[in-house]
Amino acid sequence: MNMTSSATAASDTASSSASGPSGLSISRVSRGFGLWMLTWWLLIGLPLAPRLPGGWLTLMGFALIGAAPLLVVLRGFGGLHYPSAFERVWILRPFWYLQLALPLLGLSALIGVIVGLPFGAAGVSGRWMMLAVSVVLIVVACVGYVGSRWLVVKELVAAHPDLPAELDGLRIVQISDLHVGPHTSKRFLTRVVQAVDAARPELIAITGDQVDDHAPDVQHFAAAFGALHAPLGVYAIAGNHDVYAGWRSVRAGLEAMGVTVLVNDALELQRGTGRFWLAGTGDPAGLGWDRGGAAAAAPDIARTLAHVPADAFTVALAHNPALWPALGKRGVALTLSGHTHYGQLSIPRLNWSLASPFLAHAMGHHRAGHSLLYINPGTNYWGLPLRIGALPEVTVVTLRRTTGDAEIRPASR
Repeated sequence: MNMTSSATAASDTASSSASGPSGLSISRVSRGFGLWMLTWWLLIGLPLAPRLPGGWLTLMGFALIGAAPLLVVLRGFGGLHYPSAFERVWILRPFWYLQLALPLLGLSALIGVIVGLPFGAAGVSGRWMMLAVSVVLIVVACVGYVGSRWLVVKELVAAHPDLPAELDGLRIVQISDLHVGPHTSKRFLTRVVQAVDAARPELIAITGDQVDDHAPDVQHFAAAFGALHAPLGVYAIAGNHDVYAGWRSVRAGLEAMGVTVLVNDALELQRGTGRFWLAGTGDPAGLGWDRGGAAAAAPDIARTLAHVPADAFTVALAHNPALWPALGKRGVALTLSGHTHYGQLSIPRLNWSLASPFLAHAMGHHRAGHSLLYINPGTNYWGLPLRIGALPEVTVVTLRRTTGDAEIRPASR
């Protein structure tokens, strides 16, 4: 990335100093976080403080130490500081683990106290309950970490009756939600690149969240993926974290590395004598928020498909699967999305993920009429290196012409 792009990144990051990506003021976040910490530490202290040297005073010290990384979080989102790899791994990561653990420990302490109260053993019961939950959390963290490094290559067939015969067999490789920053394992990213190359892609689609919350992260993304190539090109779209980081700078960094960025735009591509359109949407994160070029990344489906002929076979890249229904109604044959991570915790056999309660389309593949959707679970993680049942994925989608209904199926079937 050149010096101009770096300066733009710094400017875009600084422009968010008044509020975070959701528009919440730093003071409001701080107040909410204070209430959050107070609630859980009070519950944890019910059984623990009476047996802890120093009692509540010692517990208050632990709480303050646990809350201290919030300063790094707020300075980062406020554009006042670019967190280093050390800070992200050894300060911010333990902080997020603690935020995950606090409600579980607090509730287990409360349940333990209630269960033990009739027997005059409220404190003992509460402490044993917290110990049991702590052991489970440690096991889950270890299993989840292994899962976050367990890269899989999933081969799918997208069969469609409207696919031109000349495009039969076209191979699209999708990677998504890489969340690259200075802390991201270079060895893991090399494995991703090797998996993409080994899949022999004719087109590479990167469906958003290239960076991990900060605009300068795009330099690390470019260093890892600058060598990607495919006969029909390498394409990227905006994800919500790219928007939060400063879309203007992230886009400049992506284009500088040779990636074609599609935001509310579409291109006609040719494979032999066959032609199709590739469209890329914006992301809802850009709506109602205009810092760092965010508004330019807001989705506009009508503009995205404005130049696409009504009878053209169209593949769309949309980071947020919530955009798929609008794309399907306009005749898009296949939409590739990401964003959900499957909550980084899923039970595939039950078609359930931690994201399922919050999203109409949270995981896997879907069909509405002749319109298909595939949601990539993410090729890396965000926040915590923890994935269970939702392994990081490189997706290989082969287009096939069919005389039956449109469908997405495993390539081996």
